[in-house]
Amino acid sequence: MKSLPLALGFSCVASMAIADTTVQSCNRDVTFDTVPTAAISNDVNLTEMMLVLGLADKMVGYTGISGWKTLDEEMRAGVEQLPELSAKYPSKEVLIGANADFFFAGWNYGMKVGGEVTPETLSPFDIKVYELTESCIHIGEKDKVSMDDMYNDLLNLGVIFDVSDKAEELVTGYKADLANFTASLNTGDEALRVFVYDSGEDTPFTAGRYAMPTALIEAAGGKNVLDDFEKSWATVTWEEVVERNPEVIVIVNYGNVTAEEKRAFMMSNPAFADIDAVKNDRFVTLEYVEATPGPRNIAAIKKLSSAFWGE
Repeated sequence: MKSLPLALGFSCVASMAIADTTVQSCNRDVTFDTVPTAAISNDVNLTEMMLVLGLADKMVGYTGISGWKTLDEEMRAGVEQLPELSAKYPSKEVLIGANADFFFAGWNYGMKVGGEVTPETLSPFDIKVYELTESCIHIGEKDKVSMDDMYNDLLNLGVIFDVSDKAEELVTGYKADLANFTASLNTGDEALRVFVYDSGEDTPFTAGRYAMPTALIEAAGGKNVLDDFEKSWATVTWEEVVERNPEVIVIVNYGNVTAEEKRAFMMSNPAFADIDAVKNDRFVTLEYVEATPGPRNIAAIKKLSSAFWGE
């Protein structure tokens, strides 16, 4: 993965006028006549997108990271001079109080449908919102998740912040890296059956057709056993998981329950004893920031491939 640039100067920056620039954000067109200079991002993966584009000097802070325990050493270094304005989802008052002019968030990534913080509720305060592409399924129809969802966000951020050259360079590099990797990938005759275990014991919270792990698993030569589940991140029943009999289980690591505790729960529960992944103890862990759209997705694909095929 490319290291995160630490462009963290905080000198007073005048608004840079640009010709009216419009990007599509879910089902909306958002037009900018100046480059945002007081941006806030929510969640660790969205914040990393801002940092990898070198936009820290255009930010006044971030939200929604420490409350979910997703901050690792690499990310900590990237944001050490930026304040965390809210440990979990920000309130409208937090964003207004920071004099924000831009909020990079998503549905269930800092905003909830019908909630206090939405593009509509922030518009009267001149806070423009760009929505994470993966999350658009929560407010309308979209295509099945793909790596293009992540690329699209980087390219749109490039347009919004007038750093399109940097964004295009990054996306071109990610695509070439992935193409070179998958061209040499030696997989089996059939895609491995894979289940994503995010959290939950009574019922599992998992990734469906529109959540990024489905695209990561496919790129690594597997198949999400719930890729026909018409949801993004949502809850299913354990009976469905047992019936689909995954050969590998991908654990998403974050929060108060560790990846090892999630694995131990599945390994010790008699109800799961006949699942191939449990019988053969085939688990692989993705950190939250790897499993959600962002700069670490290519490295996540390589990690999955190694666990799937031993390469």
